[in-house]
Amino acid sequence: MRDFIFNLLFVWYPYVCLTAFLLGSLIRFDREQYTWRASSSQILRKRQLRWGSNLFHFGILFLFLGHAVGLLTPTWLYTLVITVEQKQLMAIAAGGIAGAVCFVGLTMLLHRRLFDVRIRRTSSAMDIAILAILWIQLAIGLVTLPLSLAHSDGSVMLVLSHWAQGIVTLSPVDARTLQDLNWPYLVHLVLGMTIFLLFPFGRLVHVWSAPVWYLGRRGYQVVRTRGPLPTTRQPAE
Repeated sequence: MRDFIFNLLFVWYPYVCLTAFLLGSLIRFDREQYTWRASSSQILRKRQLRWGSNLFHFGILFLFLGHAVGLLTPTWLYTLVITVEQKQLMAIAAGGIAGAVCFVGLTMLLHRRLFDVRIRRTSSAMDIAILAILWIQLAIGLVTLPLSLAHSDGSVMLVLSHWAQGIVTLSPVDARTLQDLNWPYLVHLVLGMTIFLLFPFGRLVHVWSAPVWYLGRRGYQVVRTRGPLPTTRQPAE
């Protein structure tokens, strides 16, 4: 029974989540473009949103890129530069700082959405559920930091990276290799996959529309007045 549960969660469930993530996002963009937005509540409580949103977005972007690079980079490639142990220490230090920043920002966002009556009334159940799941995910991620320090040889990191790379390359590893991991790692993996599953059904879809191109735009901003254009005088003959 234990083997079946681990195969269900760590071999089949990842592909269910990734399929829902990709196809769900495509279908929503095609059929419900008017719902493709972040649904900002800035006008209701601006100051706390500014601090919370900036801290959250800075932290979550760093964590996402760090997880992607850390889990998906082949071991033979990064060991050309650093050792497995050094990589784990870097991940713990950088992830700990970014995770703490993100946790503070997300706590502020969740607090204003739950305890501000006006914002709570304009929030959907999915809005609150997504923030709550992200908050729990961050909390568990921070719990794994001291556990990772206890495995300074990087053995746990290797198990997790081989699992992630196996999923991406369509050659999943034997799920039994994850059975010796501490429960926070396992819950962290399942919640992370669940976030991908829920991604197309909430406000997270606005991530696809992040204006990254804005940083490298070319040309000047064009400003047009709403009044009548000034008339040009004809030169006297």
